[in-house]
Amino acid sequence: MSDSAIHSLAGAAGGIVAMSVTYPLIFISTRAAVETKNDTKSTYQAVLDIIKREGVLGLYSGLSSSLLGIAVTNGVYYYFYERSRGIILNSRPSGGGKGLSTLESIITGLIAGSATTIVSNPIWVVQTSQAVRTLESLPGDSSGAGTSLKKLGFFETIRNIAAKDGVGAFWRGVGPALVLVINPNFLIARRTARMRVAGIAVMIATLSDWDFFFLGALSKLVATGSTYPYIVIKSRLQAGQKTASKYKSSFDGLLTILNEEGISGLYRGVGSKLLQSVLTAAILFVGQKRIYEMTKKIIKPH
Repeated sequence: MSDSAIHSLAGAAGGIVAMSVTYPLIFISTRAAVETKNDTKSTYQAVLDIIKREGVLGLYSGLSSSLLGIAVTNGVYYYFYERSRGIILNSRPSGGGKGLSTLESIITGLIAGSATTIVSNPIWVVQTSQAVRTLESLPGDSSGAGTSLKKLGFFETIRNIAAKDGVGAFWRGVGPALVLVINPNFLIARRTARMRVAGIAVMIATLSDWDFFFLGALSKLVATGSTYPYIVIKSRLQAGQKTASKYKSSFDGLLTILNEEGISGLYRGVGSKLLQSVLTAAILFVGQKRIYEMTKKIIKPH
């Protein structure tokens, strides 16, 4: 088995573990992102409200779609990243160096991220639709009385979206999603590679799982915080929200939300999303590294 395949398998497995642990947070942030009402709630209050209206299992609506999505996302990303990286390195003349330059790292990330976004977007459209389906019918009073829409499974949601909006609907939100393809985690990987090339492999080898945990968490915190408005737009488009259908572009969506909802509209659900993103990235950062090492030892014992 090639290193690209091992990286793909390790990335997918680590992503599944991370998503399973943190899914209630991404469920809450997704609902908050598509909500246009000026109803500010803490993550704790949102959790209690959902449990009261839909039960504990309500926090896991769309989990199966997310597990499939994160497996495909991480697997495809790691595969294309490692393949692209390998092609670049193999195209160099002998003695051309073992690390990627800044430009090469950016190009490799763009290739892997773009491929992943295009392949996985239909899955995230399904997941987002499942997560917000009952939100559309939630009653406005505090009693919780009223009739909610029936929750749909993965294949039922696919049929519903296709019948209602056509096949093209599965690529809703792909524009803002493409803006988010470069992950700062690979800046750390590039710097680590340079340090190894520079002869500091012993220092890298001494990095503990806690070191990788905090490195992954910090990079994801910066990435999520700086790009969250695009995450809001992507979520609204993927959910098929009527107000989002009038956005002419991602930038127009930003201006529209600013005009209609204010700056706070661009950061709905950012608290739970930051927490979820940091935990997911950190778990994935540590998990993928360990799974890769274990898989490689099993596949290539010598």
